[in-house]
Amino acid sequence: MSEFDLIRDYFHWQGAPDSVRIGVGDDAAILRLPPKRELVISVDTFNAGIHFPPETPPHAIGYKALAVNLSDLAAMGAEPAWFTLAISMPEANREWISEFARGMRELAQQHGIFLIGGDTTRGALSITVQVMGFVPTGGGLLRSAAQDGDLICVSGTLGDAAAGLAVVQQRLQMPVEAAEYCVRRLNYPTPRNVLAGVLGEYAHACMDISDGLLGDLGHILKASGLGARLDHACLPFSPALLQLPEEQRLGFALTGGDDYELLFTLPAEAFGQVQQAAGELGVKITAIGKMDKNQQGLLVNYAFSDKRRGYDHFSSN
Repeated sequence: MSEFDLIRDYFHWQGAPDSVRIGVGDDAAILRLPPKRELVISVDTFNAGIHFPPETPPHAIGYKALAVNLSDLAAMGAEPAWFTLAISMPEANREWISEFARGMRELAQQHGIFLIGGDTTRGALSITVQVMGFVPTGGGLLRSAAQDGDLICVSGTLGDAAAGLAVVQQRLQMPVEAAEYCVRRLNYPTPRNVLAGVLGEYAHACMDISDGLLGDLGHILKASGLGARLDHACLPFSPALLQLPEEQRLGFALTGGDDYELLFTLPAEAFGQVQQAAGELGVKITAIGKMDKNQQGLLVNYAFSDKRRGYDHFSSN
């Protein structure tokens, strides 16, 4: 199978939206921008052995490679529109590529985002996805916009994916049902794009949790020039993680990463309205702390032994 056969058979999607004038097949795509909208762009690279265990099923790899990028759009309060895909593979295995493309396309169709181009090469397995979306002119959620007194909130539950990775790496034993749940949360994160419209109206600051709650909240504190207080007793856990000892599940939630839940701040008086709107969309949100201009850095009211503040690709630790 040649490179061009591969593109034609698996990545040349039919049914392009009106916003795509020229898509896959030319040297570049030509797109139509809607009026009174600004373009939001994010890109992530997904490497075997770093971002996913090598034995991960190809369907899950395709799904997750797009999901983590959709999560970035959600964190900006953006509506998904298009994406590009650059993939390097050691060989052109039709079965593997078919499952990879199926996982990616299933998620793309759920979120109304369309593949408009990319590149294929031979090499170590690596996937780079660039997503594009829209916010109203002057809109968009930023890390730097948190305000003193804001509630710190998260969507969903925390720590499941980190526990799932520990199960895959045989560092953690759990009951079968709980282990399967956590591994699925690792392989199939839920990008919270459905929540983006609600947060765009009420939230001040937002980002997604990819490298651990402590590390990612630290980015908001630094960008906003504020401190914060975090209440460990308010962290939301799944029934699977509640089976673990407290310190272990806190470690997964605070420093584990790969949750791809949204971390955001909003005025206390808006919490009830946002919680109700999120609930109607099928998303649970939880207040876990408060921004505080008088607090130096981040205070967590629990002395857990794991002092890491999140994943860092270039850390020596």
